Amino acid sequence: MEFSDEQEQFRKVVRDFAESAIAPHAEAWDRDHYFPVDVVLAMGELGLFGLPFPEEYGGSGAEFATLCLAIEEVGRVDQSLAITLEAGVGLGANPIMQFGTEAQRQKWLPDLVAGRALGGFGLTEPDAGSDAGGTRTSATLEGDEWVINGEKAFITNSGTDITSIVTVTARTGPGEISAIVVPAGTPGFVVQPPYRKMGWHASDTHGLTFADCRVPADNLLGARGQGFRQFLAILDEGRVAIAALAVGVIQACLEQSVEYAKNRNAFGRAIGANQAVAFACSDLAVMADAARALTYRAAALKDQDMPFKQEAAVAKLYATEAAVTATRMATQIFGGYGFMDETPVARHYRDAKILEIGEGTSEIQRLVIARSLGLPVE
Repeated sequence: MEFSDEQEQFRKVVRDFAESAIAPHAEAWDRDHYFPVDVVLAMGELGLFGLPFPEEYGGSGAEFATLCLAIEEVGRVDQSLAITLEAGVGLGANPIMQFGTEAQRQKWLPDLVAGRALGGFGLTEPDAGSDAGGTRTSATLEGDEWVINGEKAFITNSGTDITSIVTVTARTGPGEISAIVVPAGTPGFVVQPPYRKMGWHASDTHGLTFADCRVPADNLLGARGQGFRQFLAILDEGRVAIAALAVGVIQACLEQSVEYAKNRNAFGRAIGANQAVAFACSDLAVMADAARALTYRAAALKDQDMPFKQEAAVAKLYATEAAVTATRMATQIFGGYGFMDETPVARHYRDAKILEIGEGTSEIQRLVIARSLGLPVE
């Protein structure tokens, strides 16, 4: 798709911010597993968390594609901060915007949209990942309160100093899954210690437990029994945003590999003079262009209020698998240096793998695509 002049100017603003405020520190944050709250707040001040939301809640009313541009540019320098943005918007604030009452929107959206607070999206459980219908967390209505019991796993933005809410799916009756907003600090809601992860070291990820956790009945998000359907709709948008995250890391691998191939000498010449390296860089360029085209095609359809489920699955499948391939190729181009953690491509390699898993595995994307083709796959 063609971007407007305004979008291209915005891309430059985000790139300049990412290069100055994030890139110099990304390696240290990764090494120290440090979540930079001050930089997240600065991203909020730049307006990144409010991009797709109406002005009445403090947003800028921008197109979804513009959010994807921001995610791509942040992801080009640091995947951890990019997933913080993607999850904060798509999984934290968006469910409130899409399915909340006006009272719920007025209560929670202003801080989420301004980036003063973060929200989590509690879908996955220890025994319910891709099979989200296997949810075991329960919520029982007692008087004017929901009593929640259960566990959630791998929840992004759920335990930061600025986390304000986590929206969770829970069984509220036989064959009935609903979504309920749980404010941080609610008695019975416990955030487990952070995970030890392969990548995304500067991103906040925790398991959650709920033991007789009581929240007001008014914290039900949307209609009772519609939580599963609501979260699947949220994931369609999230898959496009994750594809944008993948585009960012592919672009980073392309730029860093080309620069290294020009300046690294072996056998008396730059390694980029060797066809093996030159062709690998060419393949990276193709992957970046193809992933970007698929991602923004899906984003454009979403912005035009057209069906985009299949296109979202195609974009996520291709872009994330390409990201894993691109980071492996970049690490190979860098040789021994690519195996060193202080080299950015090593961080990219570790960060990329989760892209094939989070917000719908590659296998789930293939299932979605196959069904859209009319195949009777189960």
